Amino acid sequence: MKARRNKKQVPSFRKLLKTSKVKLENKLKNKQFKQQSSLKKYRKEQRKLRQAVKDAVSKNPIPLEDPKKIPPVKRLEKEEEEEEEALPLDMMDEDDLQLMKDLGQRVSFLTRDLSSSEPVHAKKRKHERIIDKYEKIPRTLQTAPEKELIHLLPIKDKSGIIPQTREKLVVNSNKDEEDQEEELELEEETIEEPIRELTIEEHLFERKKKLQEKKIHIATLASAILSDPESNIKKLKELRSLLMEQDPDVAVTVRKLVIISLMELFKDITPSYKIRPLTEAEKSTKVRKETQKLREFEEGLVSQYKFYLENLEQMVKDWKQRKLKKSNVVSLKAYRGLAQVAVKSLCELLVALPHFNFHNNIIVLIVPLMNDVSKSISEMCCEAVKKLFKQDKLGQASLGVIKVISGFVKGRNYEVRPEMLKTFLCLRIKEVELKKDTEDINKPKKFMTFKEKRKTLSRMQRKWKKAEEKLERELREAEASESTEKKLKLHTETLNIVFVTYFRILKKAQRSPLLPAVLEGLAKFAHLINVEFFDDLLVVLHTLIESGDLSYQESLHCVQTAFYILSGQGDVLNIDPMKFYTHLYKTLFKLHAGATNEGVETLLQCLDVMLTKRRKQVSQQRALAFIKRLCTVALQVLPNSSIGLLATTRTLMHTFPKTDLLLDSDSQGSGIFLPELDEPEYCNAQNTALWELHALRGHYHPIVQRFAAHLLAGAPSEGSEALKPELSRRSAVELFETYSMAAMTFNPPVEFSNSKRKDKVLQGESFLNEDLNQLIRKHCNEVATQSSLDFTKYLKTSLK
Repeated sequence: MKARRNKKQVPSFRKLLKTSKVKLENKLKNKQFKQQSSLKKYRKEQRKLRQAVKDAVSKNPIPLEDPKKIPPVKRLEKEEEEEEEALPLDMMDEDDLQLMKDLGQRVSFLTRDLSSSEPVHAKKRKHERIIDKYEKIPRTLQTAPEKELIHLLPIKDKSGIIPQTREKLVVNSNKDEEDQEEELELEEETIEEPIRELTIEEHLFERKKKLQEKKIHIATLASAILSDPESNIKKLKELRSLLMEQDPDVAVTVRKLVIISLMELFKDITPSYKIRPLTEAEKSTKVRKETQKLREFEEGLVSQYKFYLENLEQMVKDWKQRKLKKSNVVSLKAYRGLAQVAVKSLCELLVALPHFNFHNNIIVLIVPLMNDVSKSISEMCCEAVKKLFKQDKLGQASLGVIKVISGFVKGRNYEVRPEMLKTFLCLRIKEVELKKDTEDINKPKKFMTFKEKRKTLSRMQRKWKKAEEKLERELREAEASESTEKKLKLHTETLNIVFVTYFRILKKAQRSPLLPAVLEGLAKFAHLINVEFFDDLLVVLHTLIESGDLSYQESLHCVQTAFYILSGQGDVLNIDPMKFYTHLYKTLFKLHAGATNEGVETLLQCLDVMLTKRRKQVSQQRALAFIKRLCTVALQVLPNSSIGLLATTRTLMHTFPKTDLLLDSDSQGSGIFLPELDEPEYCNAQNTALWELHALRGHYHPIVQRFAAHLLAGAPSEGSEALKPELSRRSAVELFETYSMAAMTFNPPVEFSNSKRKDKVLQGESFLNEDLNQLIRKHCNEVATQSSLDFTKYLKTSLK
């Protein structure tokens, strides 16, 4: 029992964790303040004491003169002066004179020697001469060091109070106390032996040696922890203490190594469940040694994990505040490197341990860093959040991150990086998966009836079958209640927060740079929006398009969102999306024809959802107009964009078979084609032909040539003009990405033809015409007539 009581008196690890950090800091500050104040008080007293002793020592005793040695002339002059200054005693009465003499004998404090240590009422020694008293005063030689008197507590005896003093050597009594302290400090510095300055090579060698020792120490501790975590959990604290490395040569590197090592250790030794604190009843109950050991391991793991996260948070704060610490071990430039390693470790723990303790604390640390000024830090945190969304099957961790991001965006008044909202696109929330899960759960499993069992099974088999069916029912109920229902609830709550964030930005920050990310997110999750919001959302999207403030990419996202809404639950609504068709047809020529290919992928997705998936609501005139304009645009863009547009044209020709009239030059119906008209229904596209395909058949890209020839032949599925399976089975978006030229390479690569060497080398006359050769020979064979050349006549004419 005694041992138990003593054990209870010792503060447990959990109680130490509950101690306030501020309280500990205040205690430390109070202790330091008391020490400093007592030290100041002691120094002040010593200063006053030294000053008093110095003043006493500086007053050298004046030697007394022997009256016998004074010359008689001077003695007479002195007596005359005394007589002149003295009072005329003959003028005083005898009584007054006697009274003055008595008072002179009684007032002993006037005649007392203050330098003596005798009591006041001590009897005067007889026959004491002045010369002997002077001789008793101690003399100091110049060679002897000066001494300082320190006054101690006095002693009291029968004779009276006896003051006590002690002598102390004085270094230099002529200077002030401040000068003495400075000299003492300088002497202490000079006493130390001067350290020899190392060369650069020696310094690097010493640093490498120290670093190697630290690495071995870290590796030894980590190996011991991994080999037996429950027994060596205390070594985790020793390893974490290396985060405070004070050697300036290796401090930064050692701290980085310890951060990464601890991160990997926590990822390996952390259990797959959340550790909860023990209740008082659980602590008081007696358990086995194995259970107690496991409890101690869990408590130590949680506490060290908490301290580790606090250290990482402090490193990030130090980098943000840019405050140099008193130790001055880590420079301001090194703070950035430490902060990057700390943020990387936090991101790894965010993804690897979403089920463990303090995960919400990590989320609160990571989300503000997603909007950090440093691009590398921001990208690192955004990638970690995307990875968490992609691997989170249940949705608990995703919901926590979405809540913090939504609050952060609202608190910053929507002035954040667009990358924060683009992370929402990685959420694993799809209607197909949810429907599939609900159908699997709600579909009742058919069990055998009693008659069927009686016919086919024996008595023992019926008994086993009954127990098996009962177990299956319990397992199915447990699985349904814990996984599917919880999953549906979490996904619903997550989507509500996402849509609230999107709608707030659409309402309050329409000119914000977040708008493209919002429109892209709405386009992805539009099929999950409640039908009640469809009318208002379509009105807002059309207003944004008509405002003219959006870029081409943003307007495409608006169109895409509108048609995703209408293609899902919006089928039941009676809404005419003709204005969105008109806008897309009108803006097709704004497609970027440069190396960026901006908007092509979104355009292909819009065409698919607008024309192919809504084939029953699309008229033939509209399809003809879009096919004609797509072929015209295919002449202007890069090869991969042309392939995507031609693949879309092929799909439309298969979806609308009557559009093959564009391959005929004869006009159909009245009117002429109006290419400048923005209305696809009234541009008379049936009266034109796809002459662009003939131009594309001479394109330098072989795949573009193949598609153009295929479309000119009527897009057959069989025959010589049919496409290969690798081209025909891919969608337009897949073909666009496959033949992308983003890597600055020609896809497919250009084939170099090996030119054959010619046997005969043409020389001279072989290049000329035969008639021309005969004429040349004729003139060369003629004999030229000799005639004298006279230049004087031309000279005379020129002089005239």
